[in-house]
Amino acid sequence: MKMEFKRLELIIGNKNIEKLKNSHIAIFGLGGVGGYVAEGLSRSGIGQFTLIDYDIVDITNINRQIIATHSSIGKYKTELFEKRIKDINQDAKIKLLTKKYEKSENELFFGEEHYDFVVDAIDMVTSKIDLIVSCYEKNIPIISSMGMGKRLDPSHIRLTTLDKTYNCSLAKVMRRELKEYGITKLPCVFSDEICEFALADKATEKKVIGSSAFVPSVAGFTIASYIIRNLIGEENEK
Repeated sequence: MKMEFKRLELIIGNKNIEKLKNSHIAIFGLGGVGGYVAEGLSRSGIGQFTLIDYDIVDITNINRQIIATHSSIGKYKTELFEKRIKDINQDAKIKLLTKKYEKSENELFFGEEHYDFVVDAIDMVTSKIDLIVSCYEKNIPIISSMGMGKRLDPSHIRLTTLDKTYNCSLAKVMRRELKEYGITKLPCVFSDEICEFALADKATEKKVIGSSAFVPSVAGFTIASYIIRNLIGEENEK
């Protein structure tokens, strides 16, 4: 038994540690939410990752993204997370796809890979829909993150299915769009917080959504916990 995960083994047992070691997770989007998903899963002994993100670290990421520091500005998030995960679990197998997800290139993102779980932490609505529909068509378990911007209180984060979301504009759009595909029970995390401090950025003409450190991180760890509990069977027994 690897000592790195000994404390987790005391909760879930050696058999389940082995399950996690043999599991393959694909994370689409390594920003505020996806980055903490990667953190939680790597510290839980997940043995194989496929990491998908086309972006580099920007100085504006520092307030909420675990990989963002002044020394990481300008570097690709996929490469930074590969190094970070390897530093946590030296035995982890990691595949990087440093590009934007496009359904037209599904063979590149899925191909013959067997994913035990997919994480949708993408910002763009069309890409989220394409990814979710693709996973449903391929019978791959997926959990999706809704909007975590403009919020300060992580106690408002909820883990549920898409049809039960509220107070979230992104979830509203997703409900409408995915209903056409008969998808209503998509597992997701969302926040029901209505933030009173959502101010417009008057310094720029570009529409910018404010963010905090607290909400994306808790959302990411909530997703990671859900995946771990599903992989070891705990969530399915409820």
